[in-house]
Amino acid sequence: MAGGLAVSVEGIRWGISPIGWRNDDMPELGAEHSLGHVLSDMAVAGFEGTEVGGFFPEPEVLRRELELRGLDVAGQWFSSYLLQDGFERVDAAFRRHCARLAALRADVAVVSEQTHSVQGLKLGVFDHKPKFTADEWDTLVNGLNRLGATAKEYGLMLVYHPHLGTGIQTRDEIDTLMRRTDPETVHLLYDTGHLFASDEDVLTVLALHGARIRHVHFKDVRRDVLAACRKKHHPFLKCVLDGIFTVPGDGCIDFVQVFRKLHDFGYQGWIVIEAEQDPARAHPLEYALRAKRYVDELVKGLCDRS
Repeated sequence: MAGGLAVSVEGIRWGISPIGWRNDDMPELGAEHSLGHVLSDMAVAGFEGTEVGGFFPEPEVLRRELELRGLDVAGQWFSSYLLQDGFERVDAAFRRHCARLAALRADVAVVSEQTHSVQGLKLGVFDHKPKFTADEWDTLVNGLNRLGATAKEYGLMLVYHPHLGTGIQTRDEIDTLMRRTDPETVHLLYDTGHLFASDEDVLTVLALHGARIRHVHFKDVRRDVLAACRKKHHPFLKCVLDGIFTVPGDGCIDFVQVFRKLHDFGYQGWIVIEAEQDPARAHPLEYALRAKRYVDELVKGLCDRS
């Protein structure tokens, strides 16, 4: 594959999300990109794998398409509604989700609680962030611990994804989640883009909770677009369309520090490039290649330092 380096960091695998080609929340974006086109671009750019997109087919079809291109699956997003629907209903859907991921030999199930979320609504994402009550926190923590146990039954790890516009977004909310959940069943997805857009800080959560991180999204932020989105009270999806996120090295986050600290913690697992953009404005393969060149330099710099 193109873009590979002779050096590597043991235990870390590099993937890229399909969201740069097609966006599940805005399916009109990139609808012209077929599955084969998306996977082939990923392979050409030199990535080892991907996360499952909403337009991906069932495992028996998808496995062959992945194998032809030498790609693996890291995981897939799951919207939980534990506070709205209750554990039993959510667990039934989560078991189907985990069964599909197990058939693809994935590593993680990415979970985010979407009760009260404004990320898909026409409300300013920085002005209308929901907060959970004490009773809701109790229900959520219990439900996530149990979902984590379900994931383990399928050979998967539940990794929780803090996300803009949801009840678990900020550093303090992540602290609460990590303090109250079972470290054996609930792990953390470390997403640089959402952390920076929320708190303009990506290193504190890494320093405090590095031992709980089992999955990573590398996403950069354009600081000027972030400031404009805050000022104009934009909804989350409008922020995406305006270009708030981009690939590592194209924004304001210091990924050198982030990568070194992950390595110092002994992180092993996937680091997935996930930079949702409008593919009509940000050519998906061009940005995938740009991201791969940048992370290759990160790896080289770390290996040279060692």
